[in-house]
Amino acid sequence: AGIIRTVVLLITLLGTWFIVQTYFERSWKTVNLRSWLGKQLPRHKCGNQKSCPQDHFAFKIISGAANVVGPSICFNDMILMSSVKNNIGRGLNIALVNGTSGQLLKVETFDMYSGEIKRGTIVLTASYDDAATKMNDKVRAHFEELGSSHVSKLGFRDNWVFLGAKGLRNKTPFEEHIKNDKETNKYDGWPELLEMEGCAPRK
Repeated sequence: AGIIRTVVLLITLLGTWFIVQTYFERSWKTVNLRSWLGKQLPRHKCGNQKSCPQDHFAFKIISGAANVVGPSICFNDMILMSSVKNNIGRGLNIALVNGTSGQLLKVETFDMYSGEIKRGTIVLTASYDDAATKMNDKVRAHFEELGSSHVSKLGFRDNWVFLGAKGLRNKTPFEEHIKNDKETNKYDGWPELLEMEGCAPRK
């Protein structure tokens, strides 16, 4: 009887471990005493993994996934654009933010050449579905002026997230790009979504 109880207990423990690994995507290494006691880990702005220095803005930009899941843009712990806010669209989703105060200036799906952007303005961009087909050389040149290294290579259904600023002297470190490639795409005709987070210095 004792052996049977031990075997049942062992099977129960293995089953619990399997459920935790499969459905919660956690390993025993990440299950610590604090989580068992119900204590929450400190939350950083925009849900980022790390906090930002006081003179920086936290941001997180997530591109769309295929033509189904829309992108989202968070800046200084405020969701600026998302499907929930119903202010995103196919193409480029762009948020303009004051680089000194962090105040939101404009959110829209629009072409960069449609209006003047003031020096010091932070530009946050997330692609959705397809952003490149109707992007002409003039628009690409505007993004290059904002610090982009990848906009010139952006192609059909590529995913792209970007944070740049008007008046940057160098290329921005905040840019991610993944090519649409049928050999590596996560979805049938689209690559996987991109997620980028970081700390943008206050101007």
